[in-house]
Amino acid sequence: MLLEGSCHCRAVRFSVESREAVPFMRCYCSICRKTAGSGGYAINLGADKSTLKVTAGSETLRVYRAKLEDGSSSPGERHFCSECGSPLWLWDPRWPELVHPQAGAIDTPLPEVPQTTHIFLASKPAWVEAHVKEGDLCFDGYPKESLESGTAAMGCDGAWGAVMVHGALEGAYMGCLSAHGGSDGAWG
Repeated sequence: MLLEGSCHCRAVRFSVESREAVPFMRCYCSICRKTAGSGGYAINLGADKSTLKVTAGSETLRVYRAKLEDGSSSPGERHFCSECGSPLWLWDPRWPELVHPQAGAIDTPLPEVPQTTHIFLASKPAWVEAHVKEGDLCFDGYPKESLESGTAAMGCDGAWGAVMVHGALEGAYMGCLSAHGGSDGAWG
């Protein structure tokens, strides 16, 4: 699915192809919440980095590398607009074929979500209500399911394979992995 997106002031516009354009996963970790979340969580999509095209505003793009709990910086690059501050996408050199657009930056209508996966609920502040519905999946850290199996369970064609096993990433995708440097720690 071709996704078109932009920042709030529309200085930056971009397009990217995604096989997992269902915004089903909400991350409540402090990094995602503070850099891209407005309701107490962020929604990261999966897309093919080779198809990412900045169609306007490349000169206003800036990159932020999240500070990790141990004081180091994440290798993940969070791209945002320097004019309005809108978070746009996350790219991590450890998985160079992938890019993770922020669902809130996408202008293309996204499909409805039949089931939501809530991750890093252990990091959710008390003021945030998770809005968990019957059938939703909830995890204190990373789920053991992959993006592919999560979208397949909802009847979507998923292609990126990743499985979380004891906090280690095996495969290629977990939207907020780069923010955590691969850690299973829940930072609040």
